[in-house]
Amino acid sequence: MVELLAVITVLAILTGLVVGMGWRAVESGRVARARAELAALAVALEAYKRQYGDYPRTDDAARMLQALLGRLGPTGTALAGRPLLEPARYARVGSLDPFTDDTALLADPWDRAYRYAYRVPASGWTNPSFVLWSAGPDGRDVALLATGGYPDPAAADNADNFWANRN
Repeated sequence: MVELLAVITVLAILTGLVVGMGWRAVESGRVARARAELAALAVALEAYKRQYGDYPRTDDAARMLQALLGRLGPTGTALAGRPLLEPARYARVGSLDPFTDDTALLADPWDRAYRYAYRVPASGWTNPSFVLWSAGPDGRDVALLATGGYPDPAAADNADNFWANRN
């Protein structure tokens, strides 16, 4: 009986170790995916600026996506431009099709929308660039617009966030 309990204990410990390593691997994969997607979105936003002269002026990630699809100009005017990204390569919140639903959002690896802000009218925006980020595993962050468009790296809620750029 004692030997059987010893074997069960060893198996339980080994199972716990394997499950823990698997969870860490999944989480590090999510982190890598978030960083890669943010980098690709930042490249698309830079291409947008080269093509249209400015980034999309909004704090609405759905409008940013529509702009990168060539449908909105920097100030929100309708366009018929070429897409600067392929949305099929990204997960979407609620699986909405961005070509038929202009409220579609790109989802981060934790199934929450990527966030975006740039020169939002009447916000006191002083940042010369856009801010694009994921709220990370805990889904919390500190509002950017209260600080002129600059992220607050010292805020506890921003500790696990991922940024495309940090000015």
